[in-house]
Amino acid sequence: MEYVKLGNTGLDVSRLCLGTMGFGAPERFHHKWVLDEEHSRPIIKKALELGINFFDTANMYSYGANEEIVGRALKDFANRDEVVLATKVYYRMHEGPNGAGLSRKAIMSEIDKSLERLGTDYVDLYIIHRWDYSTPIEETMEALHDVVKSGKARYIGASAMYAWQFLKANHVAEKNGWTKFVSMQNHLNLLYREEEREMLPLCKEEKIAVTPFSPLASGRLTRDWSETTQRSETDQIQKAIYDATADNDREIVERVAELAEKHGVPRVQIALAWLLQKDSVTAPIVGATKLSHLDSAVASLSITLTPEEVLYLEEPYVPHQILGHE
Repeated sequence: MEYVKLGNTGLDVSRLCLGTMGFGAPERFHHKWVLDEEHSRPIIKKALELGINFFDTANMYSYGANEEIVGRALKDFANRDEVVLATKVYYRMHEGPNGAGLSRKAIMSEIDKSLERLGTDYVDLYIIHRWDYSTPIEETMEALHDVVKSGKARYIGASAMYAWQFLKANHVAEKNGWTKFVSMQNHLNLLYREEEREMLPLCKEEKIAVTPFSPLASGRLTRDWSETTQRSETDQIQKAIYDATADNDREIVERVAELAEKHGVPRVQIALAWLLQKDSVTAPIVGATKLSHLDSAVASLSITLTPEEVLYLEEPYVPHQILGHE
């Protein structure tokens, strides 16, 4: 396993981050393909054995069940001082007023609930899951600063927003002497590259860690175009994101398959190798619902694509509608 600094910090993270959205309780989440605790624990243990020390969760994954599963597994299998644990806040966790968003009240309440579920005194990275258009960014950034100063989080990060929003948030923090975001968890893969226009150059200039989610486009980059899975048939979010551009994306998927055959490796390794060769990318967030998924993801670290191969993969891409920022 390779390790790199998380942006402009001294924190060492594995070159791959395990995204844990696939662990939880299907009856409590809109994703019906998630694994229960019994089937999640071996995957978390395997990730640790492979050298992955970076784990990404969120309070809204299975409405808390995910954090409970991840917290118990890490307590049983890992040394807390060696694990980099991230969780997120923003989405609705209960009905009624103040059940969602990034108000001071919501942040202060949700960090405590996340820590209780995770069974830890602190998270290493506390991430805002989306931009809250209903709360002044000054209120959000001061609350996050206080979370850090209270010892409940070591660093803060953001996810899925416009570059101007991210820059404004960090400007507000810097102007007031508050904690700034050190990471950006954004949507980036061979089928969705809109982040290359503004967010990636911004993060490179400001030395912000980039930890892309959905690096395999919800699995679409890893299988034949006609092949379906339980996730592809039931994941409505995946359909909303990718179906509209399916005709344009098909050629890219076919080129991934072609290069995978050329290199004699699974397609997942080509898709991840493309991400890893970008100098602005710190650690892609990979999901796994089988032990073999982890082995294949880690093997991608040894794949080197030539400039010509990178260009071949990128050539068919056409601009896509901005998704996930609202």
